[in-house]
Amino acid sequence: MEGVSVLIAALPAGYRRTLARTSKRSFARVGRLRSAHDYNAHMSNHAQDPAWQERFSGIDRLYGAGTYARLAQCRVAVVGMGGVGSWLVESLARSGVGHITLIDADDICVSNTNRQLPALAGQYGRAKVDAMAERCRAINPQIDVDPVASFLTASNIEALLDRGFDLVLDACDSFRSKVELIAWCRRRKLPIVVVGSAGGRTDSTLVRIRDLSRTEHDAMLALIRKKLRSEFNFPKNAGRYFSVPAVYSLENVRYPQADGTVCGVRPSAGPDAALKLDCGTGLGAATHITGAFAFVAAGKAIELLLKVRAKVEVGGDARSQDA
Repeated sequence: MEGVSVLIAALPAGYRRTLARTSKRSFARVGRLRSAHDYNAHMSNHAQDPAWQERFSGIDRLYGAGTYARLAQCRVAVVGMGGVGSWLVESLARSGVGHITLIDADDICVSNTNRQLPALAGQYGRAKVDAMAERCRAINPQIDVDPVASFLTASNIEALLDRGFDLVLDACDSFRSKVELIAWCRRRKLPIVVVGSAGGRTDSTLVRIRDLSRTEHDAMLALIRKKLRSEFNFPKNAGRYFSVPAVYSLENVRYPQADGTVCGVRPSAGPDAALKLDCGTGLGAATHITGAFAFVAAGKAIELLLKVRAKVEVGGDARSQDA
């Protein structure tokens, strides 16, 4: 074993980190952390360590003693590492969530700088999930973070998400992916929080969260609601809830015009242009809005995760959704 240690020490730092991550996964897979119970006990031990209690003691002083220990046992997936998703991951990591899977195939580009957390000099061109995973580990070296450089689709959703998560957070900007994700989670009674369109808004005080069946002023969420009702058997009765919390804004969208001005009139460039927030065209965005969407979603996520842990502790069904 001593010889192996010497060989490992001689490897470049990047290889050592990769080997450490691989070994950690194999360690859990072959049985030294054989069950969810063992995993929870493992994370709980870290939560009881005074050094880690100091790092996250503010969470316990806000939500009550033992909260960090509970969040350290939670498993969360975040889909989308953009203007909302990156800030959402930051908030979850700083709240002490024990496992976060990051799903996105995009790289960081210069035009992300106005709204995305990892868009910094020296980071352009990196995979967003890798940059955010590195940041999560800097916040909490004990976190179990899994960067997945892939876009979520109907064909890979099972492989990406059927992994024992307590909660899924949708921060992607693909209409079809959002629909598939919400429908998949509902079929499996897996709690999900959905984020609507943050682009084209300037007033962070108008950001709200309520059931997806009740959102307003969000064209994309309205289209998603229609698709879920027509193709995925969601309640067609307007009086019934979807039990899917959704973050949205009451503010009317500000559309960029061809002459460089901005107003509330939808441009005639095409039906999709007004709904997108991308690197070069479509709606503009600012961090105080994308961050506000993320932090509202993070607050709901913590609320739901603590409900999940409470039900697990009393032996109940951990997979119910509350809007």
